[in-house]
Amino acid sequence: MERLAEIAITPAGPGDSAELGDVHVASWRQTYAGLLPQTYLAAMNPHLHARRWRHQLTRARSGEIVLVAEGPGGLIGYCAGALTARQADAADAEVFTLYLVKPAQGIGLGRRLLASMARVLAAQGATSLRLWVLNGNQAARGFYERLGGRAVQERAVSGWGGGLKETAYRWDDIGTLTDQA
Repeated sequence: MERLAEIAITPAGPGDSAELGDVHVASWRQTYAGLLPQTYLAAMNPHLHARRWRHQLTRARSGEIVLVAEGPGGLIGYCAGALTARQADAADAEVFTLYLVKPAQGIGLGRRLLASMARVLAAQGATSLRLWVLNGNQAARGFYERLGGRAVQERAVSGWGGGLKETAYRWDDIGTLTDQA
């Protein structure tokens, strides 16, 4: 188990790609076991995801941010988000991913990582935030609800054999998240 005081949150760079690939695959296998097809999870390739991360981090769009959480043994989590075009049902910022490996969960790191992302996005002008959660991921849904997220929309998810849905959580005031850590 990690100790929160020993964990640093920093912007990700291309040099983090290999570890991001490892954390991505490990956290998905841990988070989505029983929710996504086991064959899909087993086939996930850390090297392929590392290449995707390298591409994303070297060709980031304006306003796109990736933060990593690093403990004494290396990366243990990440959060990616960006400013968005304001739409009637959207927010002006969105978190695309927030994942921690299992041993790093339950110590306040998810809250700290999300608050750090909210601060970065608010500093860029965001006033509201939205993110999507797979409906079967009850732990994540409870986490976001405890942080004041409000379920505002549901949509079908394509892929993984179909039949899955996800729910958008929204914070009308991003400031309610910036003070969480």
